[in-house]
Amino acid sequence: MASGPRTGTPDAPLTTRFRVGPILAALILSSVACTASPGPPVASTLTPTSPPSCADQVLATMSDDQRVGQLFLLGLAGNELGPDEIHAIQAEHVGSVWFVEQSSVGVAGIRAVTDAVQAQASAASTAKVRFFVAANQEGGIIQALHGPGFSEMPSATTQGTFGLQTLQDDAASWGVQLRAAGVNLNFAPVMDVVPPGGDDTNQPIGVLHREYGHDPGTAGAHGVAFLRGVRQAGIEGTLKHFPGLGRVQGNTDVTAGVVDTVTTANDPYLQSFAQGIAAGADLVMVALATYTQIDPNHLAAFSPTVMRLLRRTYGFTGVIVSDDLGATAAVADIPPATRANNFLDAGGDLIISKTAAATDAMIAGLQARIRADPTFHRRVMESARRILSVKARWGLLPCAP
Repeated sequence: MASGPRTGTPDAPLTTRFRVGPILAALILSSVACTASPGPPVASTLTPTSPPSCADQVLATMSDDQRVGQLFLLGLAGNELGPDEIHAIQAEHVGSVWFVEQSSVGVAGIRAVTDAVQAQASAASTAKVRFFVAANQEGGIIQALHGPGFSEMPSATTQGTFGLQTLQDDAASWGVQLRAAGVNLNFAPVMDVVPPGGDDTNQPIGVLHREYGHDPGTAGAHGVAFLRGVRQAGIEGTLKHFPGLGRVQGNTDVTAGVVDTVTTANDPYLQSFAQGIAAGADLVMVALATYTQIDPNHLAAFSPTVMRLLRRTYGFTGVIVSDDLGATAAVADIPPATRANNFLDAGGDLIISKTAAATDAMIAGLQARIRADPTFHRRVMESARRILSVKARWGLLPCAP
């Protein structure tokens, strides 16, 4: 997270620095005034101030609505930039988008969409901040983008059998393909650990062959290799799904009430995430399951306890991303505006939302609250600054190199 500019502090006055009484101080100052002769200007004793960061410069120029918009990553219906998406960007100031469906149009077809998206960045819409354009490009069943120019990626389970350097090199080549298509954010790698023998009953990860291994060391090391590879290609990655979906049964995309009764705050299975954070990951996605041994009262994405665990115990200072709050069964019974508010209140930053309708409702709720609640205004500023700081590192801000 970028820090704000420091304010210079002048040297303390004589009365403070030397602790003299007020009468003596007055005599000293009077004597100096009477005896001093004209001379060259005295250099300032003010402490130099650091220039504001690029992220802070942009944040200062934004309206509150634009700041709220940076907190959203909107799905592109049909993998196209349609009228609903254009309206969300121009009127609601949405700052990032993602491809939501499988596509076989190839690199050139995807590039046409990403170029059209980036062309929407303007002073009025996003304060000239360009977009994260994301895709689920893990490999195997979970590979959104196919066709000419995209390799068919093996599943993470297969990737987990590769040597670490081989996987990093392969991930770099897959990242180059994404970069050529104008995609700059990958919703990968999966750091979840499925216990040995648990694949067949673990719907979100094991059944879909999304894990790199059955122990945190293997999962973490291969996840880091994948992350380093895509970043080498100029693509940001996303660790997911903290604190792990490897021990649940239901898939939160299609099932409500998914519960993990095993994972604890100091669980060894969280070490795969610790490895990814130590490797410099800028984004971590939080799950939509409930972890009864950590916080039995909230979904992880709405849990201040889970967010504190990620921030304080694991030292993560980057952007906390939600799993999809727009269309998943896990949140279907919660009004969209409440979902967004609960996520930010817990300490989250960037909201993934598959549908424009849910996004509009979430944004309207946040816009109303930011105008009425100074404390919440500071919460939004904090998250917007984190997101802009990451975007600055990837050259998406007008002042970034």
